Parts: sequence; structure tokens; C-alpha cells
Amino acid sequence: MKRPAYRSLVNAIETAMQTGALKPGDRLPTQRQLAFDLRLSVQTVSRAYSKLIEAGRISGEVGRGTYVRGPRNEVQIPFVTRKVSHGLLDMSILKPVVDHGQENALAEVLRAIARSLPRTVLNARRPAIGTDATSEPLRRWLALCGLNLDDTVVIPTNGSTSAMTVALMTAAQPGDLVLSEDIGHHTLRALARFLGLRLQGVTVNDGGICPDALEAACRAEGVKAVCLMPTGLNPLAFTMTDERRAAIVAVARRHDLAIIENHAWGPLQDAAPPPIAALAPERTLAFTGLSKCLMPGLRMGYLVVPDHLGSAAANRHLVTDWIANPLMSEIAERWFDNGTAERLLHRQRLALADRTGHAVQVLDGIDIRTSSNGLHIWIGCHDAREERAVVDAVRHEGVAVAPAASFSIGPHALHTGIGVAVGGLSFPDFARGLRIVDREIRRIRALPFGDQRRSP
Repeated sequence: MKRPAYRSLVNAIETAMQTGALKPGDRLPTQRQLAFDLRLSVQTVSRAYSKLIEAGRISGEVGRGTYVRGPRNEVQIPFVTRKVSHGLLDMSILKPVVDHGQENALAEVLRAIARSLPRTVLNARRPAIGTDATSEPLRRWLALCGLNLDDTVVIPTNGSTSAMTVALMTAAQPGDLVLSEDIGHHTLRALARFLGLRLQGVTVNDGGICPDALEAACRAEGVKAVCLMPTGLNPLAFTMTDERRAAIVAVARRHDLAIIENHAWGPLQDAAPPPIAALAPERTLAFTGLSKCLMPGLRMGYLVVPDHLGSAAANRHLVTDWIANPLMSEIAERWFDNGTAERLLHRQRLALADRTGHAVQVLDGIDIRTSSNGLHIWIGCHDAREERAVVDAVRHEGVAVAPAASFSIGPHALHTGIGVAVGGLSFPDFARGLRIVDREIRRIRALPFGDQRRSP
């Protein structure tokens, strides 16, 4: 039986995608133009495009045209969206513990702002960037993060994601090769692709990125920058030792690499070594934020860059966010100044340490990794099949966790497991979710090897 013309066109376009003749982001001809070129009816082309849109292979944008989409698994997010989270205990996204402490502090500062509304909040239009604009309260807070502001420029941003974007745009140009841990931040792959950067994972072990592997990657090809999460917040929950940090800095100096240091948890981990920015201030773009260590809704970040990169970073920030949200900036400044930030930080450290200790007890006998006052625990899996079985099984029981596949920058098989957030939920919900995770992991591991994929 003769195949309909629209199906033949669908197959031809999909074949072009598979062979690389059409790449993600390529613009397709208009329906009318393609119909003319192939001597088909516009209706036939329209139907083919509709089928490809339904399959998620292309996307139509009004006024801009039709574009090839990337593979569905190209960008994976570890958390569940609000649309599908109803009834789920979400232990997939990292949030601090939220209680009446943050609620009362926020209500108090908003009342104070309402009584004396600063003109900078009401009329802010121009960005305040640079060392001269850095207040003493902010300097004290960044000092808690181990960040020395001598010979640096501080750029307030709308959270750590904004800061990471500006840092990457400052350190590298489209086409440049950027390195990272082979299991890292879940948005880094997508961000690098959107910026036209080539991203390559470098071998990680319990102590962080391996200096020898970083050295080999730099010798194999010119590298512009390396992105690192050295202190707890990485998926594997490791904290890089002083010796490892020094070795990484030595490699970066030999090959003139910029270092982008993700310090998003800020001073949450009170026993952490000094940040890499303290060891190599001349080449490190370090950023931190407040939503992980103080309150999820306080979307405020700070990018600290060497003086010689200040103008470039400021310009990149102008074309992405223009300025940090003035109201968020005002709340943060007041909390730094009156001690609220440090008080909330102290409460957060105690709450997270208590929850991590509870998780260690519940998961007794299961190999887990934790970090001091960390926001998550890492549970290793034997392979990708077990990882998928655990994720599906706990989801079936009403709990969402983060699979390692969402964080993989190198081959997924190198690091398989799940991340379980310890904040975000009330303690009773956290404890209930943890019991479900514990029960399902033990049940799956007790199954015959071949039956794991059917465990839910």
C-alpha cells in the first residue's frame, strides 16, 4: 500500500535529524516554501509539520518560524513541576527548611520597608555595580562565605542561576571548550548549549574533580574555563579538600583557565575549606546566593569577579537581567545589617544537621553520602537500571527524588544513584518520605537481579 505523502515527509525530516543534516536549533523552511520546493500541497506539508510538533521533534514559534528541537532527554530537570506535583512529597529539589522563623522575619522586614520606602526601591532603574557600591553589611556576609573582596567587583544578580549565566558569558565565547565535573549542576548542559559553548565532563571521585584528568583534558585541546562545585552542593555531596583545591588551581594557572566556582549554598557549611576564589582570586568567578541558605523565595545572588573582568561581567549582566530586583536587594541588605541573616543561617544549620542525622539513622546499612549541614543526601545505585527502578518505585508511592541522569555531564554509567532533599518539607513529611525511600530501596535490592525493572 502506498504511504501517504505527509508520512514520507515526516520520515525524511526525522532521518535528516538522525544523520545530523538537521541540527537542534535549525530553522525549517516555511510550509509554503517547502511545498513549492517539493511540489507538494501546502496541506500535506502542514500535516507533516503538525505530526512532528506533536512528537516534540520540532517547534513552531509565531512570527519566528519552525525550528528543530533537541532530543527529549537532552535537558533533564531533577525536580517535579507544580503541574504534576499535587499529592507528591517532593524530595527532588534542594530547598532550605522553612518554618515560622522565615515567615516572621519576612513579615517584619516588609512592614519596615512599607513604613519607610526607600527611593532606591521605588525608582531603581540603573544598576549599582562595583566595589564602591558594595555595602559594609554585604561585605560582612560575603566574608562569611570566605570571599575576600579586595581587587574584585561584586555584581548583584537575581539568584545564583543568573550569576552562573553571567559568569559563563564572561569567561568564554561561543565555540570555546568549557570543562566541568562529570556529574554537576542540572542546568549547566542546557546553559552551555544555549550560549554556544562546548561542555565536557572531567572524571570525579570522592574528593572532587581529578587534577590528572583535568590536566589531560587541557593538554588534549585548548580549554577556556572549568566549572566547579567544590563544597557540598554537588550531587555526590563531596567537599573538595584543601590539597585537591590547590592542585586544581595549579592546573588552571598552567593552562590559563578561568575558574567558575558555584558557591550557591553560601556559608551554610560552617566547617568548609576556603573557597577556590581565595586561592586563585585572579582567575576565579565565584557566585553565591541566598535562596538555598536563608529562604527559597529570596532570589538574590552575588557574582564576585577579578577587577580585570569587572567591565565584561557588568556588560553581560546588563544584557541579561539589567539589574537585580531592588526589593529583594533591600530585604537582603536589611537582614545583613540587623543580624537577621546570620540568625536564620544558624537556625538553618541546626535544622539541616538534625535532618541529616535522622536520615543516617533511617538509612542504616545503605551506603549514603552527606555533607555538613547539607541540603541533600546521595544514595548510590549499582547501575542505571536500579536507579530507574528506585525513582519509579518511590514515585509510585508518592515521593519524588532526583535521578543521577539529570546531573550527568559525562557518561551516566559513571555515577548512578539518587539525590534526596532534606529541606523543603515539614519534618513529619520529610520523615515519611524518607521511610518510603528506605523501604523501596531495600525491597528492590532484595529482588532477583532481572526483576528490578518491574519493581513498581
